[in-house]
Amino acid sequence: MYDVFHPSIQRDDFAFYMPFIMSSESVLDLGCGTGALLKHARDSGHMGRLFGPDPADGMLEQARSRSDIEWVGGDLGSTRWDEEFDLVVMTGHAFQVLVGDETLRASLAAVRRCLKGDGRFAFETRNPVARAWESWTPDNAREVVDGSGSVIRMAHEVELPVSGDIVSFVTTFTSPGWDAPEVSRSTLRFLHADALETLLVDAGFTIEEQVGDWDRRPLAETSTEIITLARPTRGRFASGSVGGSL
Repeated sequence: MYDVFHPSIQRDDFAFYMPFIMSSESVLDLGCGTGALLKHARDSGHMGRLFGPDPADGMLEQARSRSDIEWVGGDLGSTRWDEEFDLVVMTGHAFQVLVGDETLRASLAAVRRCLKGDGRFAFETRNPVARAWESWTPDNAREVVDGSGSVIRMAHEVELPVSGDIVSFVTTFTSPGWDAPEVSRSTLRFLHADALETLLVDAGFTIEEQVGDWDRRPLAETSTEIITLARPTRGRFASGSVGGSL
């Protein structure tokens, strides 16, 4: 149901990242999900290497409908890449599932190691000042119709109280034709821009650009997003063990 709730044609993040993908010979899409972004790139004429890892078997089952892209199960600790990619991208706010400090540091070190010396890391995280989680309530549930004509309802409910920059929530999917709801629990971290910058610099990155929305408006206190483009810092090398979770 992921692509039904998040159709690629309506995703502003895809439109933002596509020029970077199309100008990069080799691309690693961390947490590729159903592979929609890389499939779109291939359909748009990308002729280079497209590689999509994801820890969710169900997502990769959908992704593997295309055999002209490399798919692999697992996270950053599953495979080691050394300066192989021109671009590493994380979309769909996947960066926010890196919750703990150790996981963040190890994951950034692994991303740094994946990139060629002139490569680029592109990702986004929600700006905590905008407090997006306050709208994640059952009153704001969404409904879609799947391929069989069934109505599927998706509702979020945040676990209160919210502590610091960590937000946990429950997502419930229901449909009139189902015997019981499907329920999942998620935890995300909402990093402020200054904390994010410190983590990137410590991992050997230099921030090339940060914007606050998909239309490239400058990052401001009231921005809903923190969209970051970073490059490996010249003269510095990645360190630390590969690890973490997508």
